[in-house]
Amino acid sequence: MIVPPGSHTAFIGKPSKPEEWLQYLYGKLPGPNHPSRVYSDYYEGEQQKLAFSQARYKSAFHDVFAQWRDNFCGMIVDATNERLAVESFRIPGESIDEDARKIWQQSSMDAYSNAVHLEALISGRSYIVVWADDKGDPTITPVSAERMAVCFKAGSLYELEAAARFELDSWGRQQVTLWTEEYVYEVAYGVTEWDQGTLSKNPLKKVPVVVFENRARLVGDPFSDLANCIPIQDAINKTVMDALTASEFAAFPQRFVTGLEIQEDDNGNPIAPFNVGLDKLLQAEAPDAKFGSFEAANLQNYVALVDMLVQHLASVSRVPSHYFLVNSTNAPSGEAIISAEAGLVAKVKERMLHFGESWERVIRLCFAVKRDKRQDAFEMETRWRDPEYRTEAQHVDALLKLKQLNVPEEILWAEAGFSASQISSFREMRKEDAKASAEIQKLMPQPEPQSPAIKPPQGNSGNVARKLNEAK
Repeated sequence: MIVPPGSHTAFIGKPSKPEEWLQYLYGKLPGPNHPSRVYSDYYEGEQQKLAFSQARYKSAFHDVFAQWRDNFCGMIVDATNERLAVESFRIPGESIDEDARKIWQQSSMDAYSNAVHLEALISGRSYIVVWADDKGDPTITPVSAERMAVCFKAGSLYELEAAARFELDSWGRQQVTLWTEEYVYEVAYGVTEWDQGTLSKNPLKKVPVVVFENRARLVGDPFSDLANCIPIQDAINKTVMDALTASEFAAFPQRFVTGLEIQEDDNGNPIAPFNVGLDKLLQAEAPDAKFGSFEAANLQNYVALVDMLVQHLASVSRVPSHYFLVNSTNAPSGEAIISAEAGLVAKVKERMLHFGESWERVIRLCFAVKRDKRQDAFEMETRWRDPEYRTEAQHVDALLKLKQLNVPEEILWAEAGFSASQISSFREMRKEDAKASAEIQKLMPQPEPQSPAIKPPQGNSGNVARKLNEAK
């Protein structure tokens, strides 16, 4: 945990010094009781166990149910995140794929971009820092919302006035970095006072931090995909815990006997007259003894209630019911699955809209590090993998119909799911195929040239007819 130095006192007004900016931004970091910590626990399934059981049940069944989990929150987030995959970037009329892909691969973002989306879906925000390495090449670094805070410019939804990153190394030493448009302020590892950092000019003249916001709003903070799901998840946990407790107490028929004298041991504790689990025959000499049994509890009522709550959870999260295995007696058909996933696909495309804009800012910052003119390419587009799951036959058939509309082949390759590197390889392969075809054509027998057709002479039928007419 980052601990602010104790020598700083509160100030009034807008921060003007680096240490004041750090103090202000540190106050915006999520604390131990921040909702984002709760969302993270629910995603991992680490919410409080046995939270809805009575005290005596907690003590009786703690060892039995301590590792029990029935958590849908992780699946709800993963259902969206697994469909968010960045393919490439492009500028209309320009070639950018190669340069952007090189930066992307150097920073291992083909893997860590998934973590950026995941963190934003869970906690509401995640961050990317773009800076130059020792060679001057741009690097992309994901940062959790627990370690970074930003301040937006007045009236802006995305332009930053300042950003600060608070990090800890393996030995518990803190390192702090502050970015503004004018300068970069760094407090090295092991330095405990924030006023003892080093100040240097910001060569980019802009804050090199990009915010990824989930479900961005014009007012208020972005919030987690789990914000509306947790109350229903708690209700499911409570119902299932009641069912588990009932299964221990009342799921088996309980036998009883009356009319017998109760025997006690030396300590005054009653002695069971029978071992119901082992004795096949229960008998008593007392003439007033009567045997009977209580009806076993019907756990099907709990199943129906859990199914109803899960359907509510599916509606709120826009995750199809077949993900929850609700009403799974008959497997749904392919058309039914596509129809059921329409809400989830629309939800994913909405996330693509906002996350794609953030990735475009990241790539523009990378070009700014390289002092490339494309740092102002605001027409840049993020290309995503198709979020809709279809059969291969349906997909290929749709692409063939697009080809009939003269859609370029490279667009069709991208829609087919091929990566930018594969498409680049396809171009080279087609060139090699064309060269090979030309070489083979030269080795084949060449057709002999045909002589031009001889035009027959024009006849004198008109003159002959005139002379015959004069002779008459």
